[in-house]
Amino acid sequence: MIQRLKETIKKGVFRFIKPPPNIADGGRGKLSYSQAGEDLILKYLFESKGIYNPTYLEIGTNHPYLNNNTYLFYKRGARGVCVEADETLIEEIALSRPEDKILNVGVSVSTATEAEFYIMNDSGLNTFNKEEAEHRQSFGTYVIERVVKVRLETINNLMSEYFTGCPDLVSIDIEGLDLDVLKTVDWERFPIPAVCTETCTYSEDHLKPKDSRITEYMNSVGYVVYGDTYINTIYVNKKWFGF
Repeated sequence: MIQRLKETIKKGVFRFIKPPPNIADGGRGKLSYSQAGEDLILKYLFESKGIYNPTYLEIGTNHPYLNNNTYLFYKRGARGVCVEADETLIEEIALSRPEDKILNVGVSVSTATEAEFYIMNDSGLNTFNKEEAEHRQSFGTYVIERVVKVRLETINNLMSEYFTGCPDLVSIDIEGLDLDVLKTVDWERFPIPAVCTETCTYSEDHLKPKDSRITEYMNSVGYVVYGDTYINTIYVNKKWFGF
């Protein structure tokens, strides 16, 4: 509860004051906006390949810079597409990232063109997955505030429409449906160099079991683990990386 209060205060303050950088490397002054330094790992990865401003597709942006895997790249001059299903978050994303393409849609895992979106009292827990929303509510800390219909697009259509070829990075954080979306990617058409996705399951303590199915699947389509922060895992395309 205390942590949640701190996050609420921080978000309120940062609506009017530019956010300070997070320090994610032991105090040596490297800036990170990710939850656990994922953007620094990705920065190192791309710079090792001579890419300093990678294009990105971020699915489940939520906040434009807090716990965000692509804002560091945006600040450095990179541009991409931010996908967020919660309409109430779009204005703040657009204000903080005016040169990104901001889309108020969800990403489909079937042929459906719209789906019910479960809005929690903490926006970081919003999800299209009814079972996941009810599971999180069952802990007693968070509740489903409302359910809204949201238009859906496939990840393949997003990449086809907004990128030449495919983005350098796809970052996914969509609360329980990460694997389902990954399974819809046309990997031959879109050989994405790097994918960062949440791989721990939900828990309200530090005992968050990893979802090994995601790594198994990514291995099966030609990706290997490049980095892991326990919360998120970064995968690289073996052919792109030189394996």
